[in-house]
Amino acid sequence: MGITFGTSGWRAIIADEFTLDNVRLVTRAIASVLNESGSGGAFIVGYDTRFLSERFAAVCAEELAELGFESYLTTRETPTPTISYAIRTKKARGGINFTASHNPPQYNGMKLSTADGAPALPETTKAVEQRIAELQAGTARIEKTTPGAKAIEFNPLEDYLTDLATKIDFDKIAKAGLKLAYDPLWGTGRGYLDEVLRRNNCEVQTVHDFRDVLFGGYSPEPSERNLAEMRQLVLDRKLALGVATDGDADRFGFIDRDGTFVSANHLLALVLDYLCESRPGWAGGVARSVATTHLLDKVAARHGREVFETPVGFKFIGELINADKIILGGEESAGLTIKGHFPEKDGILACLLVVEMVAARGASLGEMIEELFRKDGALYCERVGIKLTPEVKDRLQKRLSDDAPASIGGRRVTEVNRMDGVKYIFDDGTWMLLRMSGTEPVVRCYAETHTKKDLEVLLETSTKFVLS
Repeated sequence: MGITFGTSGWRAIIADEFTLDNVRLVTRAIASVLNESGSGGAFIVGYDTRFLSERFAAVCAEELAELGFESYLTTRETPTPTISYAIRTKKARGGINFTASHNPPQYNGMKLSTADGAPALPETTKAVEQRIAELQAGTARIEKTTPGAKAIEFNPLEDYLTDLATKIDFDKIAKAGLKLAYDPLWGTGRGYLDEVLRRNNCEVQTVHDFRDVLFGGYSPEPSERNLAEMRQLVLDRKLALGVATDGDADRFGFIDRDGTFVSANHLLALVLDYLCESRPGWAGGVARSVATTHLLDKVAARHGREVFETPVGFKFIGELINADKIILGGEESAGLTIKGHFPEKDGILACLLVVEMVAARGASLGEMIEELFRKDGALYCERVGIKLTPEVKDRLQKRLSDDAPASIGGRRVTEVNRMDGVKYIFDDGTWMLLRMSGTEPVVRCYAETHTKKDLEVLLETSTKFVLS
């Protein structure tokens, strides 16, 4: 099996497929594809806190320099959104961040971004995959034009933090003087989010703010389970909020002041509501993936905003940011960006927006969600993954390609959405979505309904639908 790019670049197990030789190969392929539309130019290379990330990045940056690019290598581990910012400010041809985001610690990856700072679209990654195969087969070659050239070291931290001040109302944050907890999950957000909060009169207690290439033995994902230590800190110190970012700081997680983990779906709806109120001059709608809560639709309708539905993958939301059609784009997997920012999810920005919202409203996240439900109605959304045997997978794929049943689990199907997977929308506005994994024998089941109890029922219904 050849090297392939998923929705967030190429990821593989370190020392198995992810090797220095393959990093050089992928780098050459990317350079070769770029040269088709003009040679040279600037290129940004960064890395996260994973094992050997800095070594992989240095090899990539050196390869690019010898291939004729003005190659910039970050001097420390750097968040993915900061790489996007640097690409745009340096007017670079693109960038690569060595990260596997929230994947387990044995993985590393190369996340390719294009000149607009957005994740590379499928047409670009497919061209890179094809060029990799051609280089391996010897049917394509790329020569080093400047042998011995070196990468240029730089640190984009201060410029990125300065840019955030054009999008976040730090005066509101500073006036509130909140006491917060922060968990960077041993990742790239440390020294970024905690630093900018402290500069703006917040008292910040941190956990896991040192490098651990094993991420404490689990994936650096800001999930409820992984934020237990920060939750205890919030409760013990009676803090206003706990904020977290994942390994490359492009995703977010929150613990409310009462210790409750707040879902990304509910946070997205709250932030949209807050942006509509606090940035009245902003024109545009909201974008969400097909797997993300319809609570965004309800908030958007109340504020007279258009909703854009996209396939799963933040690159599709990024296109709408580039076109200046939306004030917020979000995915249920804890990705968010806003108008005027770049077309990449940014966990640091998301955390700052929520801190600003808490500071401005003087209420807890739970209190805000209750108020939102009072205005727009309650919705609860969740996903589960179901492993499939070959027989069940074949049967399910046939069922999903067939015409939709009239009802599922006693719920009448009124609409079928095949944008990405198969989404069955029921007559009461609830829905379930089934998406097959492209890399493993798993189907991801998403469901949304009006109560937590009924959500359990609908998830059970989706499981039965898959396995029966």
